[in-house]
Amino acid sequence: MSKEAPVLQAKNLGIQFGGLKAVNNFDIEIGKSELVGLIGPNGAGKTTVFNLLTGVYQPTEGTFFLNGEKMNGKLTHQVVAAGIARTFQNIRLFKKLSVIENVKVAFNKNMKYSMVSAILRTRKFWKEEEEIDKKARELLALFHMEHLADNIAENLPYGQQRKLEIARALATDMKLLLLDEPAAGMNPTETGELLEAINLIREKFNISILLIEHDMSLVMNICERIVVIDYGEIIAKGTPEEVSKNPKVIAAYLGE
Repeated sequence: MSKEAPVLQAKNLGIQFGGLKAVNNFDIEIGKSELVGLIGPNGAGKTTVFNLLTGVYQPTEGTFFLNGEKMNGKLTHQVVAAGIARTFQNIRLFKKLSVIENVKVAFNKNMKYSMVSAILRTRKFWKEEEEIDKKARELLALFHMEHLADNIAENLPYGQQRKLEIARALATDMKLLLLDEPAAGMNPTETGELLEAINLIREKFNISILLIEHDMSLVMNICERIVVIDYGEIIAKGTPEEVSKNPKVIAAYLGE
């Protein structure tokens, strides 16, 4: 029986800006429903890796694959359609829209009614809108936010805005979720709720996750494997326990 292809596979991935190699020889494999951490000092190249994996930047070297499909050269909307979604260090919501509208907008690629149907408000239009509304509310319920559906997004507390951003990402029906410092700015209670939410979506949706995070308690508690980069290159890989004892990682990031 052949081994199942990894959800994400990157080989010698890199990008150069002028004479600077921001990321160099980045290799990673993430299996189905696996959660992998990506850590390192500020400026190490972590977000640049995310930008490469989501089509914001095009790699100047190397390749990467999603479920065996080569992703080099794809634009961001094509990457999302293929099954990669992300959140950002700085929350990016449609702040003036309601909570449920922020989730429903991510279902757009699945809408099948025509522009004419939308203008004329046909039966097909209303049927699809009702189905999307139901799915959006089910996602909000996972995060215990269904009662906030009609609230304006910018009025939510910080931790709930983070969870809304993840709920919206889930609405894209992704295979791989990239979380960029989701616990940034959260208090311990909000961080605990985030950890529960991440575990829940892994179990329910069977998706793979690549996580950038500076909260080492969160990383060590939730990640199965960790990749550490510094100056754009991988300096260590392994289990949380292995990485926490690695001299290179201690020197570059964790401190003495």
